[in-house]
Amino acid sequence: MKTSCGTTDLPVLLPRRMPLACEWGPADAVRFFGSWTWLVLLIGMSVLSVAAQAADSPARAGIIETVWKWMPLISSGFLFNLLVSVGSMTLGTALGVVLGLGQISLHPSMRKTAWTLTQFFRNAPWLVLLFFAMFLLPFELRVGGLVIPLPAWLKAIIGLSLPVMGNVAEIVRGGIRSIPNGQWESAESLAFSRMQILWQIIIPQAVKRMIPPWMNLYAILTMATTLISVVGIQDAMTLTRGALVAEARTDLYLPLYFMLLLMFFAYCYPIARLTQVLERRFAVNA
Repeated sequence: MKTSCGTTDLPVLLPRRMPLACEWGPADAVRFFGSWTWLVLLIGMSVLSVAAQAADSPARAGIIETVWKWMPLISSGFLFNLLVSVGSMTLGTALGVVLGLGQISLHPSMRKTAWTLTQFFRNAPWLVLLFFAMFLLPFELRVGGLVIPLPAWLKAIIGLSLPVMGNVAEIVRGGIRSIPNGQWESAESLAFSRMQILWQIIIPQAVKRMIPPWMNLYAILTMATTLISVVGIQDAMTLTRGALVAEARTDLYLPLYFMLLLMFFAYCYPIARLTQVLERRFAVNA
């Protein structure tokens, strides 16, 4: 075996190596320098191409400066998301309380109807209900001679309030059912009517148990308001996409969406923490 330009009789297994100078021939030299020449030329052409593009394109603003420029517009869209969440939660809560009370009604037909509506809207996809409200509701309602317009943002509130209604109804039913039956029996022994028992004894105790899940539902609804961007409403998500299209810079995707993420986190995280505090204070899990 050849080693270091010499020979040996020992069986030696050598690692792969470059040929030594004494072993090189003209073909080895052409193959070695030819491969490196192509690599150097490729790197050089890439550097020249990048330099030419940088020279031809105007100077672009920094990422922080660009994000700061678009922050007021995106913040206004975020405030619109909050308004939609408040409107949907208000309407959904009002309707959900009615459905929740209907589930504990003494009338079987009313109880079954309320249970069916609750289960349907509680287990329906939010986006499907939103599309239902956006495209199937009319643009205006005529009541006699009165014309009531239904703008897109109002239909979005109605669409998001439907799943909220189903979840609030279940919260109300569960909160009322969580009160021990002894409370009902004691009130009945004092000649209280069913309505008096509900509004004066049961519901005041159940409200404390309803508040934490209700707040948790509101936080979920706030994050779900970005779904309205799918149906063409100018919310924070839509404005963020518009800013990215206007800038035409791929390096802004992460900063702008991260800024939007921080806005929702800064709003929803305190709600989640307050929910945990109220759960411990009211001993909901007890």
